[in-house]
Amino acid sequence: MTERLHVEEPAFAPLVAINVKREADSVSESYKNFVLNQVNDHCIRVAVMHGEYPWHHHPRSDETFLVVEGVFEIDLDGGRTVTLRPGELFTIPAGVRHRTRARERTVNLCFENVGAYTDVVFS
Repeated sequence: MTERLHVEEPAFAPLVAINVKREADSVSESYKNFVLNQVNDHCIRVAVMHGEYPWHHHPRSDETFLVVEGVFEIDLDGGRTVTLRPGELFTIPAGVRHRTRARERTVNLCFENVGAYTDVVFS
């Protein structure tokens, strides 16, 4: 049996200048995450959030966050919390259980493999 993957189409094609701030400012929801663009076998997502995303892991892809606006917290399995501010970048290796939080509106760029899969942990 072959595995089928959901691959989200990018909002923008190659050779198009993308204004990340304008895209983020257009989001009115407390959580929205979508693919802006794709490079080789990776995608660049923008995530706008205020609140908490549940514990999860990505078994097939590392995940790198670059904070653009606000303060972004990443809780790691084992009790460690990483706090990121604008301009800070952090990578979570594939398979590492984590959850993300934002106590205020936060915008980050996320870089991951286009075939990344999110396995939400129900506890």
